[in-house]
Amino acid sequence: MSKIKVMNEDLANKIAAGEVVERVMNVVKELVENSIDAKASVIKVELIESGVKEIKVTDDGIGMDKEDSVMAFSRHATSKLKTLDDLFNINSLGFRGEALPSIASVSNVLLKTSDGKTGTMVTLEGGIVKDVKSCDLKKGTSITVSNLFYNTPVRLKYLKSLYTELANVSDYLDKMALSYPNIKFILTNDSKELLNTSGNGDLLKTIHNIYGVVVASKMMKVEGENDDYKISGYISYPELTKSNRSGITLLVNNRYVKSNEIVRCILDSYHTYVFKDRCPYVILNIEVDPFLVDVNVHPTKMEVKFSKMDSLLSLIHEVISERLSHKILIPKANPLNVEDNYYQDKYEEIYEVNDKVLDKPEKSKVEEIRFDFDTLNTKKNEENQEEIEEFKEDERIKNMYPIGIVHGTYIICENENGMFIIDQHAAAERINYEKYYHALSTHSKNTTSVLIPYKIELPNNEYLILEKHFDILKNLGFEFEEFGDNTIIIRSHPTWLPKYAPLESIKKIIEVIVTQEDFDEDKFNEKVSITLACKMSIKAGDVITMPDITYLIEQLRKTKNPFTCPHGRPTIIAYTKYDLEKLFKRAM
Repeated sequence: MSKIKVMNEDLANKIAAGEVVERVMNVVKELVENSIDAKASVIKVELIESGVKEIKVTDDGIGMDKEDSVMAFSRHATSKLKTLDDLFNINSLGFRGEALPSIASVSNVLLKTSDGKTGTMVTLEGGIVKDVKSCDLKKGTSITVSNLFYNTPVRLKYLKSLYTELANVSDYLDKMALSYPNIKFILTNDSKELLNTSGNGDLLKTIHNIYGVVVASKMMKVEGENDDYKISGYISYPELTKSNRSGITLLVNNRYVKSNEIVRCILDSYHTYVFKDRCPYVILNIEVDPFLVDVNVHPTKMEVKFSKMDSLLSLIHEVISERLSHKILIPKANPLNVEDNYYQDKYEEIYEVNDKVLDKPEKSKVEEIRFDFDTLNTKKNEENQEEIEEFKEDERIKNMYPIGIVHGTYIICENENGMFIIDQHAAAERINYEKYYHALSTHSKNTTSVLIPYKIELPNNEYLILEKHFDILKNLGFEFEEFGDNTIIIRSHPTWLPKYAPLESIKKIIEVIVTQEDFDEDKFNEKVSITLACKMSIKAGDVITMPDITYLIEQLRKTKNPFTCPHGRPTIIAYTKYDLEKLFKRAM
C-alpha cells in the first residue's frame, strides 16, 4: 500500500500559513498589498486589540465579481501570473496566490466586495466557505479577519504583546505610505487614529505625516540613474540620525524590501558625516527592469536579489556622496522661541560662497600647539598648487571672523549672517584627517631621516603580526631594520607624520597594523587617518592664539567636508542673525 499521499487542501493551507502568516503584521501586509494591486486610492486599516481580535482592511479598488471572490480563497489562485514568463516580469506586489487561503485557514474571514456591477459577501471559518450571498454595490473590497490563530493555539501563544504587534503594523504601514504617496493610508486601533496620510503624491508631505515636521524639514532630495537603475527619494542631513536602521526605507519599484548590502552602502556614503553607530533617515526608491530583480526569494517577498548589484551600489554611493558634498551642512542652533521654517532650506542662500580666502597668517606658533596642516594645503610646489586652487573654487563656508574662545574649546566667530561656534578639536581633526588620508591614498614617498633612530619594542605576539606586514611599513616610506628580539629601529619616516610627535605617530600606525585582522588598504588608510587625526590634533582646553584660530578656520574652509570631524561630530554650529534677534526680542 502506498505511503505517500497528497495532503488535503486544509492541511496544505495551514502549513503555508506558517510561512506567510506569523503575526498580525503579516495579515495586514498581504491584505494591503492586494488593495494596492487592485488600484485603490484610499486604504483604511482598522484594528481591534492591535489586530489580535480583529483586522479590517477596506479599499476603493476595482473589486471582484462573485466567481472571483470565492476563487480568491483557493490555493495558488491568482490573477497576476498566467505564464512562466510572467514570473520573470513581476509588476504587482502579490503573485503567489497563497496569502488569502493561508490567512483564512487560521482565522474567521468576512469578505465584502463589488466591481460596481455585482456585490458579494463571502464568509469563511478556518478556511472553509460557509456562506456566499449578495450585498451592497459600493465599489471596492472590505476584508475582516477575526479570531486570528484561534485554531492554532501554539501560534497564538507566541504572538508578541499587543504593543509590539501594533508597533509592527504601524511600521509596515509607514513604509507602504512612503512607497505609495499617491495612496491615502488610514490606520486606527480601537477607534484611535494612528496614521492618516494625504495621498496627494507629495513624498515630502508623507514624510511629514509619518516622522513629523522636524524630520521633514531636514531632508534633501536625491536622484540619479545609470544604464541599469534609476534611484530617487530623500536623505537626511547628517545632524538628523537614529540609533538604529529603522529610519532607512528601501523600495524596489515601490515594493518595500530589506537589503543589508544596500544599507551598508548608504552608511558608507555617510562615513565621517555621522557619529559611529548612528544611522540617517533615508527613503530610497530603486526603479529597475523587473527582469533584473528577483522578488520570488521568500513568501514574504521582502528579500530580493539583483542581477547587477555592483552597478546599483556604485550608483547609490555616488548619488548620496555627491549630494552631501554639495550641501551646506552647518547645523542650525535651535534656541528657545526660534521657529523652524518647514520646507524651507535657507542654508544655501544664507551661506552662498563667493568671497576670497584671507591671506594666510604666520604659523610660527602653530606647530607648537599641535596643528599639522602644512603638507596638504600649504606646501608650495607645482604638484599641490592645482589642488589648492580647486579647494578655493569649491569652498562652501563663507568667511568667518574670530572673536574669542569659550571654555578653552569653542571658538566664537561672526560674519554678516550671524554667529558661529567652532569646536577647535573637531575642526583640527577634520583638517588632519584629510591631510593624512590624502597622503596615504596617493602613496606619498617623501621621507625624512631621523638624527637619532627610534627604537620600538613590542610584545612577542604583536611583533609576530608586525613581522608579517613589514611590507606595509615599507610601502608607507619607513626605513627600518630588526634590532634584537621583538624590536625594530626606525631610521626614516614619511614627511607627513606630525613633526611634534613622530615617534608617537609611528607607534599608533604599528598599533593599527597589529590589530587589523584582514588587511584592506582602504580600511587601513581610513583607520590610520582617523587614529592620527584624533590623537595628534589640538584638544579641548589647549591654548591657541588669534592668529592660530584664523589659520584653523582658513584650513577648515578648504577641506572637502568642513562640517563634521572624522567621527561624525559637528565642527560648526550656526546662530543666524535672525535667531539672535528672536532671542533678544528684536524680531517677532
